[in-house]
Amino acid sequence: MTWSAAILCGGRSRRMGRDKALLEVDGVPMVVRVAQAADAAGASGIATVGGDGDGIAAAFGAIDVLDVDVVADDTPGEGPLGGILTALSRLDTDLVLILGCDLVTPSPAAMAATVAALADQVDAVVAVPWVGDRAQWMHSAWRKPSALAPLAAAFGAGERAVHAAVAVAGLAVFRVEGLAARALADADAPADL
Repeated sequence: MTWSAAILCGGRSRRMGRDKALLEVDGVPMVVRVAQAADAAGASGIATVGGDGDGIAAAFGAIDVLDVDVVADDTPGEGPLGGILTALSRLDTDLVLILGCDLVTPSPAAMAATVAALADQVDAVVAVPWVGDRAQWMHSAWRKPSALAPLAAAFGAGERAVHAAVAVAGLAVFRVEGLAARALADADAPADL
């Protein structure tokens, strides 16, 4: 099974007070930590989408161990759905794992399990982990050939919320249960770290 990972780095990081993608945890920028986990999970390609492209490229250049594409968001300022559409249109694999750049403890096992869940559910277009009653859209796997055009149509009609665009597009969602909440937790504010 071949899949790629896209790490969404856009957003204003207002509650954090600084760019989350480049915020260091244990001396490593968060976006690099997420990319390293995706690589360990088996991603055949990794791209970042949006954010401070120069800063992100420099962060990866400093570690010089991962080949990561730094991609500008096609629709900056339009939220994660725009970033997802950019990722789906730019990555070459049929299965794409979408990840937030701000995962506190990125887990290769959780990433691989999310992709495997989608691969196992041939009728599903997206596999989304759930924690309690909340879907974790920034840790979801997408079947690109089935998702791109309907999501783009919903986006073109003005939808910006990922869950609403998925509903409007009528995409079949597989709910991934049983992943550790810690592996899916993101950092929105300094206290989350």
